[in-house]
Amino acid sequence: MKVAFIGGGKMAEAILHGVLSGRLAGPKDISVGEPVAERREYLTSQFGVNTDADNLKTAEQADLVVFAIKPQDLGPVMGQLKGKLGTDQAALSIVAGAKMETLTKGLGHTSVVRVMPNTPAQIGAGMTLWTCSDGVDESRREMTKSVLESIGQEIYVDDEKYMDMATALSASGPAYVFLFIEALIDAGVYVGMPRDMARTLALQTIFGSTKLVMDTGMHPAELKDMVVSPGGTTAEALRVLEDQGVPAAIVSAVDAAYRKSIQLGQG
Repeated sequence: MKVAFIGGGKMAEAILHGVLSGRLAGPKDISVGEPVAERREYLTSQFGVNTDADNLKTAEQADLVVFAIKPQDLGPVMGQLKGKLGTDQAALSIVAGAKMETLTKGLGHTSVVRVMPNTPAQIGAGMTLWTCSDGVDESRREMTKSVLESIGQEIYVDDEKYMDMATALSASGPAYVFLFIEALIDAGVYVGMPRDMARTLALQTIFGSTKLVMDTGMHPAELKDMVVSPGGTTAEALRVLEDQGVPAAIVSAVDAAYRKSIQLGQG
């Protein structure tokens, strides 16, 4: 397959790396449209891919044209490419909040895929939700699925409403987890532990706990109860977290991100 990236930032690099690592395409079959010369030089030297400042030239001949740009740049970029994509090309957008209708009208193109990945895609451990228009043929759907599988796990949905939900839960989710990791490490330091030791304990605890949920298939509440002894240290810690409203704050945070995603999509 041939893949073009409009925008050469971190997420584009993550997908590009996945495509190359999965041998879905070779360097010469990948083009990146990027306005910053230093970034173009980096991508060419690091991966051997074609780079150009001209988005229209970049998109030529590609099976998939991946829009990996900031929301505020989407309008001008779509204006450059409106009516220029061929019927055998699919436009794949990872732009937060950009709805299918916006992409279809803005590009003057009916073969559109909306994708919401997250940053762990950078190490092949991403979680991506995606949907597409009826104009995307089976071949391009399979290409999209293969590309997304190269950066982690993917889930296809028929209803676009889940995309804003995924934005709030899995796309923004790593930031919530990083905040918790940071706080847990700081807590270890606060009680007197060396920072490097606190970091190791916190990271392995979170990694192991996540793996335990995934491998056993048990409900997190069941596994939580297995750690708690009556009148013990864990029970005391959980009491403080509940009193401070931590579980409710997490729900409120995801809900706020969800509403913000909807708002962004409305312009």
